[in-house]
Amino acid sequence: MNKKWFSAAAAKPAAATVLATVLAAVLAACSSGGGGGATTASGSGASNCTNAIPKKNLPVVTMWGWYPNMQLVVDNFNKQNGEVQICWTNVGQGSDEYDKFQTAISAGTGAPDVIMIEMDRIPTFQIQKALVDIKQYGFDAVKADYSAGAWKDVSVGDAVYGVPVDGGPMAMIYRKDIFEKYDITPPKTWAEYERAAQKMKDADGPAFGDFAANVSALTMALQIQKGAAPFTHDPAQQSTIGVKLNDQASKDVLDYWGRLAKKGLVGTQDQFTPEYISGVINGKYATYISAAWAPGYLTGAGVGKGEDTGKFAVAPLPQWDPANPVQVNWGGSAFSVTSQAKNPELAAKVAYGLYADKESLTHGWTNQIIFPLNLKALNDPEFVNLKVAFFDGQQANKEVYVPAANAYKGVTYSPFGQYYFDAMTKQVSALIEGSVTGAQAADRLQEDVAKYAKEQGFTVQ
Repeated sequence: MNKKWFSAAAAKPAAATVLATVLAAVLAACSSGGGGGATTASGSGASNCTNAIPKKNLPVVTMWGWYPNMQLVVDNFNKQNGEVQICWTNVGQGSDEYDKFQTAISAGTGAPDVIMIEMDRIPTFQIQKALVDIKQYGFDAVKADYSAGAWKDVSVGDAVYGVPVDGGPMAMIYRKDIFEKYDITPPKTWAEYERAAQKMKDADGPAFGDFAANVSALTMALQIQKGAAPFTHDPAQQSTIGVKLNDQASKDVLDYWGRLAKKGLVGTQDQFTPEYISGVINGKYATYISAAWAPGYLTGAGVGKGEDTGKFAVAPLPQWDPANPVQVNWGGSAFSVTSQAKNPELAAKVAYGLYADKESLTHGWTNQIIFPLNLKALNDPEFVNLKVAFFDGQQANKEVYVPAANAYKGVTYSPFGQYYFDAMTKQVSALIEGSVTGAQAADRLQEDVAKYAKEQGFTVQ
């Protein structure tokens, strides 16, 4: 995920708010066909394309998407495909697109055939029957192109509701100059991370990292790394959901970061703000716990271009138990087929084929637009052995990001992810302010989200 478009896509990974009245009706919702179905290039379905359609005798599938290089990707697909053409429109990124999609769902018309969706948003739209299970439309032919973890992130139960494109395997970016100055080596465990942070503080050094309230997806990922399983949801029992936000692992992670914040070992500034970026540039933070899209975001924000050029490196994410490492992910998007597609099989061909050719994939990772999940790119020696300029020539993919991506097992997201992230922000803010402990924050989060789920008609386990 490229941080050039991160503000809507990852800072609040489920950026659109689905109104409670909509969610309350979700369990009985059924989206009708219509609107943006496949048509011929001369038909109305192709009248508002951003791109030119070169093969006008072929059926056309409409698509919404906001990747920065989408024009190139769509053109590549259309040039190479002799069965179907894409009519692409960028209706906005993140929340802007989701709001328009939600309107189309409610109206039963107006949605495209294929839509770019962040993975953690898929359950929100799937439960409204707004997405199509594409497992029946050629899944076996492309299954081996992606890891099991990538497929799990776009699945609800055994059904597949999207084709993975990019992801965010997590790691620890750090300032080499600061580590050298304070004689610190990259910590391999979270206990070592805390000791290194204390050593730096005792030497009047900068904050070792940052614990922010506005990155709930990051906090969730770190809790999952400790062993938490926030949600369980069986699509065969759509009205029942498991909500487990105050288990011991979740409490331990919040207590850990709350302790580091209280001791002044890490900062507590919101991330993805000008002030935070200025701090990263000026060496206010020794580490940045983030995902594989971070180099692209930081570069786009001006990091690593001035006096801090060549000062960054990356190491594997610290572990709770190094004998049993757990890799986690933050961010990532997919192409899904909507239930308004008139020809879902043809739309699935587009979803499977978009961002799957070598030129598009190579352009994506070369320009730090995506961290590819397609194994044809992920395992390409050119990608694996790349000397990343942001990391002063370090082979970051080979040493850190590719092993993390390959080891990632996937997670189960909830149908009300935005409410959960907002509720998490509220409790982490209270934890940072010192009005609650980590354990209390977890208990309050559990009570809040479980109550909300019940209000939407779910039976909470």
